[in-house]
Amino acid sequence: MPANIPLHFVDETQIKQEYVNQSVWLEMSGFVGQPGTHCLIPSADGELARVLVGKPAKFDTWTLAELARSLPAQKYELADEFSAEIATKLCLGWVLGQYRFTRYKQTDADALPELAFPDCADQRYITIAAESTYLVRDLINTPALDMGPEQLAEAAQKLAEEHGASCRVTLGEALLAENYPMIYAVGRASAQSPSQAPRLIDIRWGEADAAQVTLVGKGVCFDTGGLNMKSSAGMKLMKKDMGGAAQVLGLAKMIMQMSLPVRLRVLVSAVENSISGNALRPLDVLTSRQGTTVEIGNTDAEGRLVLADALTEASSESPELLIDCATLTGAARIAVGTEIAALFCNDDATAQALLQAGKQQDDPLWQLPLHQPYRSMLDSNIADLNNIPNTSYGGAITAALFLREFVGRQRPWIHIDFMAYNTRRLPGRPEGGDAMGMRALFAMLQARFAR
Repeated sequence: MPANIPLHFVDETQIKQEYVNQSVWLEMSGFVGQPGTHCLIPSADGELARVLVGKPAKFDTWTLAELARSLPAQKYELADEFSAEIATKLCLGWVLGQYRFTRYKQTDADALPELAFPDCADQRYITIAAESTYLVRDLINTPALDMGPEQLAEAAQKLAEEHGASCRVTLGEALLAENYPMIYAVGRASAQSPSQAPRLIDIRWGEADAAQVTLVGKGVCFDTGGLNMKSSAGMKLMKKDMGGAAQVLGLAKMIMQMSLPVRLRVLVSAVENSISGNALRPLDVLTSRQGTTVEIGNTDAEGRLVLADALTEASSESPELLIDCATLTGAARIAVGTEIAALFCNDDATAQALLQAGKQQDDPLWQLPLHQPYRSMLDSNIADLNNIPNTSYGGAITAALFLREFVGRQRPWIHIDFMAYNTRRLPGRPEGGDAMGMRALFAMLQARFAR
């Protein structure tokens, strides 16, 4: 059986000192050990003998991710020794870099290179983190035609069955009977098709005496904007508007598969924000599950409505930690761009723990303030709240303040407002749907609750 091809990290000094015999080949290849570059070194008989990889100033999750797609389809191994933490990061990035969404491709995908993981790498974590990320990516990348509320609920039910969890789905007009009026109101315009009817997905897992962690996800499977219709450019990527739901399902998979000792609950509001004769109208007033009345200033601010009812239910149990994830505002993207998740939190210690976990996991978040003086921007003349502010500024903050009205005294509460979609290809992060902040959330939970 042929030996694995070694990957050697080198810098310019090492090249000059240790690879004198290959100096002509390296010069012809233009390889000088710059980070992000590599050079294939042949043996005397012309076979691939080793790969030299430019040594970065700091090794991170994405160091090998590009090589995982670009190297010849052979078997490789790390020639250098690394700590368990760095080895795990390098191998995870390798696997994440090999993700491909092929559901609608008729041709077989090309073979990919393989990496032998070193013994010190946490292979269980790598597998689970990669599978969970793949799940998030697959759910988001699937077009709304094949990923409506029904299919999202089926994915949640499949996940629950795989891990011995229960999954209950409240569908259509049953939402009114069980007092989830805003979820129903947003999704009722698409309810002519049973597969697109609004629904609340409710997963429970774990021991009854464990600390409860509740995850809430925005599952708007497609968002036209409703009667306040989006432009064609604004509507184009709206299959990703269920990214929050995908992320909490991915995080739930990590929690259950890693056997984190918590009592987990996952609530997903799965709807399609469509247009029809019974669609929600501007200046309608809804009464929420909490009893708070909400004037609809804009039907395209629907995500916070479906989250509000779910957050009210989640807070009623006073979990040890409540987390919601949502592709909620364009304002957050303007504030921090598309590649960083915006974080809001009502507990400083929890926020700092999550930010630190993001740095450790190469999964960045940036905290924005729950600035209380902006709350008055959500005032309505005829209802308790308006679903949009009376200004175009500070939109991510006012959206978070809207959600806080339905969290009540629940502490700690984390709200993640993120893009859920890579708009450009980066090492390990192909263009398309993606988890953002999920590995950071799991690391924070593991540090907080693992025995």
